[in-house]
Amino acid sequence: MNAPSKKLPDLVAPESRLYRQVADKIQALIAADGLGAGARLPSERDLSAKLEVSRASLREALIALELSGVIEVRGGSGVYVCARPEATRAVPEAGPGPFEVLSARRMIEADVAAMAARVATDSAIDAILRAVEDMERHHDNYATNEHLDRNFHLAIAAATGNSAMVGVMTYLWDQRGRLWHKLKEHFQTEELRKETLSDHRQIFQAIANHDPAAAKKAMRAHLERVTRTFSRG
Repeated sequence: MNAPSKKLPDLVAPESRLYRQVADKIQALIAADGLGAGARLPSERDLSAKLEVSRASLREALIALELSGVIEVRGGSGVYVCARPEATRAVPEAGPGPFEVLSARRMIEADVAAMAARVATDSAIDAILRAVEDMERHHDNYATNEHLDRNFHLAIAAATGNSAMVGVMTYLWDQRGRLWHKLKEHFQTEELRKETLSDHRQIFQAIANHDPAAAKKAMRAHLERVTRTFSRG
């Protein structure tokens, strides 16, 4: 008789995402300080220091709280309480935070661009160029620009000739959920849009020149620029 198989231990449940932990701290602070609807929260700098969290983590938490109706972020004015502490709602699970996704993209996309520069065919390079030119023509249209930005990055992945790379990049792009779009809505700038177009041109040129080192450097610089902009606001 075969010995009964041992039951494998359950996987340890992942901890709550950092932005949700920070959001809980902010709600606790609102309650402890007796801040009612309409009250203004301390500045991001002061909140970051008080909660001992990075500016990026704080910003993700504030966006999550805004989506759940607890606070309102008013550009150029500050952050205000929308709901009474006793009426606050749990922060919904909204997938990875925007800065988590950007961190993963910096690691992966830089190497994807380098790989594309090594092996891209003429037709693949043409596809990347079309994506760049489409973005340049429609950079003022947010909805269209988002779609075209996606096309650009996926065209680079496709240029590697590796379908798994396309799958990875599609997954990463699809993680840009509600938190990302709200963050971009608040903190995207015309300067960043122009710099993005310039960055994309540099990335394309490095790939067209079959220069892996330059392509990797250009992609990393592009994503670091986006991260800095959304961190500082």
